Amino acid sequence: MLCQKKHLFCGILRRGRLLVLVLVYCCWFTTGFARAQERFIAKPARLVSSFPITVFTGGVILMKAQLQGFDDTLNFILDTGSGGISLDSGTCVRLRLVPQLSDRTILGIAGIRQCRFVYNQSLRLPGLTVDSLDFHVNDYDILTSVYGEKIDGIIGFSFFSRYIVGIDYDSLRVSVWSKGAFRYPRGGHLLHPIIANLPIIDAQMEDGGKSTARFYFDTGAGLCSLLSTDFAADSNLLDTRKKLYYTPAQGLGGKAIMQLTTLKEMRVGPYKFRKVPCYVFDDQYNVTSYPTLGGLVGNDILRRFNVFINYSQRCIYLVPNSHFRDVFDYSYTGLGIYWEDGSIRVGDVMKNSPAESAGLKEGDILLGVNNNLSNNIQTYKNILQSSGQKVRLIVRRGADLLELTIKVKSIR
Repeated sequence: MLCQKKHLFCGILRRGRLLVLVLVYCCWFTTGFARAQERFIAKPARLVSSFPITVFTGGVILMKAQLQGFDDTLNFILDTGSGGISLDSGTCVRLRLVPQLSDRTILGIAGIRQCRFVYNQSLRLPGLTVDSLDFHVNDYDILTSVYGEKIDGIIGFSFFSRYIVGIDYDSLRVSVWSKGAFRYPRGGHLLHPIIANLPIIDAQMEDGGKSTARFYFDTGAGLCSLLSTDFAADSNLLDTRKKLYYTPAQGLGGKAIMQLTTLKEMRVGPYKFRKVPCYVFDDQYNVTSYPTLGGLVGNDILRRFNVFINYSQRCIYLVPNSHFRDVFDYSYTGLGIYWEDGSIRVGDVMKNSPAESAGLKEGDILLGVNNNLSNNIQTYKNILQSSGQKVRLIVRRGADLLELTIKVKSIR
């Protein structure tokens, strides 16, 4: 009898311990789970503005804005490749803004310049005013002549660092959100760039060899990719059997001569592109920061995505859009045309190029391309992107009218 009572007591004790363990486990699980769900989150990002944009050849973005206190509507390029925000020197003269000389310098493809600033200005966008901006001042006449529109300034890091910015190349709109928790649309890929004024991403390239390197993420560059000659040589990336074509290029500070070729393959995140046009640049002023970086990825690649730029979270989110499979521009003319004093003038003719073979000369005024007489430089450039085709040009040279034919070469 005593043994039976002892066994009964031990069984109750074991069941009691089991019950206690179950209760303890349940309490730990529920409180632990609750603690795991308790986390501080940022306020949701709030849409503060959305406005239309214009996209130039190569994907460069033009947007409209005003300076506080001025009625003039100004044209700005939206440029992740700009480390601040800037105004054209001619625009400053027109608005009677007096820049102040500083001890800072700015670097561009044509050299280094000492900076002047217009301090503490406010920029007005639809539904949004951005305060306390220090605009550095540059001469953007070369950009105005390239795009055929007055370029009053460039919007860069000083703007991107304050907001979440979405660029939609399908609807041709830019949307601006306040900083905060942000839900990206489905179907894209999140990049984690290095951001020190300018965003830097990893990309893989293949041609004669393979290379993985870092590149500027540059929405202000109207090209697919640009490499420094130092990087191209040291990486053994380029196929030495391919011909390189000399071509004029323009950027901050003036013009430069570059070489044009193609890469067998280029990859950004999981996205792969084949036969990608590539510029190779003798970077005397080390704009491309070699050997830290190999060059830049430009907007003729980036416009193939709708892009969300979130500097505060060090994120760039890419969603392939309707332009993702657009054919690249493989045309080569060796011709540089510029908008000057209401006319489109020939400014560059590369030696041994289709432009030289056609008989074009610097200073010629381009009146028409094929049957188009619009005097619109963007339209003429688009028509001249006709690889393998003959294009008819109407040119005025002095008092003479000439009809010339250029055979557009393909670099593919």
